[in-house]
Amino acid sequence: LVAVDGSPTSNRGLDEAMKLAGWCGAQLRLVHVVDEMSLALAMDAYSGYVGDWLTVLRDAGKQLLEQAVARVKAAGVEADSCMFDSLSGSINDLILHEADHWHAELIVLGTHGRRGPRRWVLGSTAEGIVRRSPVPVLLVRALEDELAVSEQAAAKGEAATANRRAGALTGT
Repeated sequence: LVAVDGSPTSNRGLDEAMKLAGWCGAQLRLVHVVDEMSLALAMDAYSGYVGDWLTVLRDAGKQLLEQAVARVKAAGVEADSCMFDSLSGSINDLILHEADHWHAELIVLGTHGRRGPRRWVLGSTAEGIVRRSPVPVLLVRALEDELAVSEQAAAKGEAATANRRAGALTGT
């Protein structure tokens, strides 16, 4: 079972899962979770109607899964996919439930390898899955340059959010 979200880290995890499946003659199940809770927390009053964004996220998730399944099949590996909404449960719970339901023998996850306060504040989906998984979990880290780009993008996003909040508080 491979969790996919379209990020470079997730794509590296998918690459590793494809290699393993090819060597073992295994089938892959690709799972994508639309994380409405993060969206709802990130949205503010000026961002538009949340329902529209959910439709966009769900459509993007379907397209992401279709492309990933096509990529896996092009590599000669059998694959299928499923998508969940995080309002049905936490991302960890949904992935673990699907791994159990599908009888997965391995869970493959890309991980950003966050450390320090960022890990504490953002939490770790991978860590939660590793701690509770009844099957082995393969964690695939991003390349160092991918980590740097990801951290820079996150910092810019946090700065923009802080600026919007400060403007809302001061009326500017």
